[in-house]
Amino acid sequence: MTILIITHSKDNESIPLVMAAIKARGEKVFRFDTDKFPTQTRLDIAYSNGSKNIIIDNEQQKLNLKEVSAVWYRRIAIGARIPNSMDKQLRQASIQESRTTITGMIASIKGFHLDKVVNIRLAENKQLQLQVAQEIGLNIPRTLTTNNPEAVKQFAKECEQGIVAKMLSSFAIYDKQGQEKVVFTNPVKSEDIDNLNGLNLCPMTFQEKIPKALELRTIIVGKTVFTAAVDSQALQKSRYDWRREGVALLDAWENHNLPRDIEQKLLKLMAYFGLNYGAIDIILTPDGEYIFLEVNPVGEFFWLENCPGLEISQAIAELLVSSSHKAKSLLLQTKFINAVN
Repeated sequence: MTILIITHSKDNESIPLVMAAIKARGEKVFRFDTDKFPTQTRLDIAYSNGSKNIIIDNEQQKLNLKEVSAVWYRRIAIGARIPNSMDKQLRQASIQESRTTITGMIASIKGFHLDKVVNIRLAENKQLQLQVAQEIGLNIPRTLTTNNPEAVKQFAKECEQGIVAKMLSSFAIYDKQGQEKVVFTNPVKSEDIDNLNGLNLCPMTFQEKIPKALELRTIIVGKTVFTAAVDSQALQKSRYDWRREGVALLDAWENHNLPRDIEQKLLKLMAYFGLNYGAIDIILTPDGEYIFLEVNPVGEFFWLENCPGLEISQAIAELLVSSSHKAKSLLLQTKFINAVN
């Protein structure tokens, strides 16, 4: 049996790390780079008289999905190589049809999923995340999502330590030179409060400014919890969003022991969304409070493998392999029962 990894060709080193760990456990692994579909990778999906065959052919190797016992849904970039010179409407139709084909293929896989796409999509709802986190007993920042300038002004008055602005969705803006400009969390200044007319074109999310002793990245794989901490206040540009100085802080991350009750609450959050994997952002305040910010269902972890040396890829590989074995056993049991009946 084979473990299928769904990603794209420009994904980071987390993919080869996990693939190597899977192979070290004696299992087969197949990498499906979705950006190569449909221009380079071929996919045959055939249903006939009660049978099903789904073949992925990436020019180096072929895989029949009957052989797949576990799948890691990591990243997706369908149609990225369809020529931009193509008519815009036709190109968009091609991308949509390709996406529908791939999502249908993924849904048809009967083995273990890390994680199911439907669970990932539900968990990406950050408003729901905050609601569930609060119900579970995690501390969260006071938060306002609105397109109403007056509501923002009132919210700013209630938050004595100030407020920050952020977006609920992940996206980037590209300048005229094609350079990517990531939208980070930013402080809201007094002059910003007086210039909120743009909210009638796009809502924004505002949160109270939380004092930070440390910022934490907690990675949960199954029931295993890894946590690393960084002093984001050490650099001016990273004070509101450590990602602004992500490269400069690469060697500054350290192991951190979360209190047991916080770990248990985070596991409850994961269980609510049906997630086996999540990357969680938390603030530790100078008063020792842990403030939950968000969970990223397919969030990054690769830099934590080097510093502070968390073996996350090994944990992912182990979960995929062990779940693959369980899926194979269940399949054999099902075939036996059907044969007996």
